[in-house]
Amino acid sequence: MAEKNQYKTRQHEQLLSYLAENPRTHFTAADICEHFRAGGQKIGTATIYRQLERLISEGQVKKYQLGEGESACFEYVGDGIQDPLCYHLKCERCGMLFHLQCGEITEFERHITEEHGFLIDPRRTVFYGLCEACRKEQGI
Repeated sequence: MAEKNQYKTRQHEQLLSYLAENPRTHFTAADICEHFRAGGQKIGTATIYRQLERLISEGQVKKYQLGEGESACFEYVGDGIQDPLCYHLKCERCGMLFHLQCGEITEFERHITEEHGFLIDPRRTVFYGLCEACRKEQGI
């Protein structure tokens, strides 16, 4: 029998396949459960959480805790090179979560570390505001 951390179950493969088909997309565990439920696949909620934690420990999935009382988001990053820091923008109106990929933020992170001696935790770095679509909808 293979070691526990090498054992691949059908559910593990289904989850990994689903996440890999949607790279750079953020999911809550509830989103994932709903996907499988809607597709007629029976994967329990506890199994989804267990498999997500395993994929996190393997480095294939990142977990983001957006705020107190909010569900964690998960993102498939695969086996490739991962961004050392990943910042996000979250729209307070529609709830969309966007990756912030900008050289200016890298400079900001460097400044905070070098000038203030503070290391930012990228798993908890989210800027809140309104996305472009919501701003247009509100005439802002």
